[in-house]
Amino acid sequence: MINKVILMGRLTRDPELRHTSAGTPVCSFSIAVDNGYGERRQTDFINCVAWNKTAEFVSNYFEKGKMIIVIGRIATRTWEGQDGKKNYATEVVASEVSFGETKRSQDGGAGFGGGVSAGATPAPAAPAFPDNPVDEVFTPLLDTDDDLPF
Repeated sequence: MINKVILMGRLTRDPELRHTSAGTPVCSFSIAVDNGYGERRQTDFINCVAWNKTAEFVSNYFEKGKMIIVIGRIATRTWEGQDGKKNYATEVVASEVSFGETKRSQDGGAGFGGGVSAGATPAPAAPAFPDNPVDEVFTPLLDTDDDLPF
């Protein structure tokens, strides 16, 4: 069976970084993804969660309005609230996160606008599962539009 999600959208709010009681970083964020065209165009608002280094990466390099690419899986969870009612949540657990636009296009400069612009290389992302720590170091993407031959 396959459970893989690839989304590209804009953050609807600043990412929220927290730590579990064991000290594991977890970051919650929501993205707006357009669906359809013209008069049938709608926007879906999708809740996402990232763990460990991926959580820190999202928290450090993204903010409300920034374009983000999220690769992960759909997960559901259930819990009982203080009022005794059963609550449900469906969210994307991010395993990889990349920039959706170059720094230049974010600042209104040359580039293709939204989406991955020429010269943009996706940043590596750590696995999003708390039982699988990764010691990868993340660096922001360099704006390499000036190095292109066209």
